[in-house]
Amino acid sequence: MNKSAIVKDIMTSRVITLPLNSTLEQAETVLKENKIKHIPIVHENKIVGILSHSDILRISVADAIEDENGDAHDIETTVYDMFTIHQVMAKTVATITPDTTVKEVAKILTAKEFNALPVIENDELVGIVTTTDLIKFLLNQL
Repeated sequence: MNKSAIVKDIMTSRVITLPLNSTLEQAETVLKENKIKHIPIVHENKIVGILSHSDILRISVADAIEDENGDAHDIETTVYDMFTIHQVMAKTVATITPDTTVKEVAKILTAKEFNALPVIENDELVGIVTTTDLIKFLLNQL
């Protein structure tokens, strides 16, 4: 096993982000269209939080309801209008650098029960490492 592997070797460098003033509906669309589970939230080019698919699911109470005429209406939009990204996102974000070891990433993800860690270099978001990235790396080592 490659014990000297570092984050730079396994991270996703094409990071999709959203500005803090985005809506939850926009966030859900970005998650679905890009088949991702985590979106770093940025404000003035600085990461201020991370929003996960699980965060959105927590506030979604149902996909649709029927009115008295039996017509279905999407209520997610209503629920999404009740909350802002700032209210739903994780505001305390653990970050790592490209030179962090893969072993350290595994320790952080396990201890903190996170599923994604933004990668920061010189105060700039340069990547993200997810549990999926870590599993892919481990599978390649076997």
